[in-house]
Amino acid sequence: MSEVSDLDGIHQGGVSVGTGLPPLTVRFTRADLVRYAGASTDFNPIHYSERFAARVGLPGVVAHGMLTMACALRVVTDWVGDPSRVRSYFVRFTKPVVVPDDDRGAEVVFSATVTAVEGSVATIAIEAICDGQKVLGAARCEVDLDGGASS
Repeated sequence: MSEVSDLDGIHQGGVSVGTGLPPLTVRFTRADLVRYAGASTDFNPIHYSERFAARVGLPGVVAHGMLTMACALRVVTDWVGDPSRVRSYFVRFTKPVVVPDDDRGAEVVFSATVTAVEGSVATIAIEAICDGQKVLGAARCEVDLDGGASS
């Protein structure tokens, strides 16, 4: 399986600048937004009301930024295998993810590339694309590739 090979590469020091992580495609539907609102207790009406979203100048109901941010980090945690290896994480929200009121929702494609490796710490740039536009800017994280085994 490719996942095992990727993890073997991490543990064997096979990570270098330019290493691409397997991409992740996530589809957000209105039902997902309702579930996330309940879990996060973020019931801002921009996440469920077309009327309210339009009133505040949004093009439609939008996904929670923290939901988008969390899904973006999955590219890294799926690859590294252990979320506790994430040492830092930063994003800027550049465009909202507009979620139409249909069964398809909005598709966001997340990808990531290693931009630096220093000791056991890799810096990874993350990209999130929805409808051909970046929805996150300057998204990056640092992960400890050996899980603290060398410290």
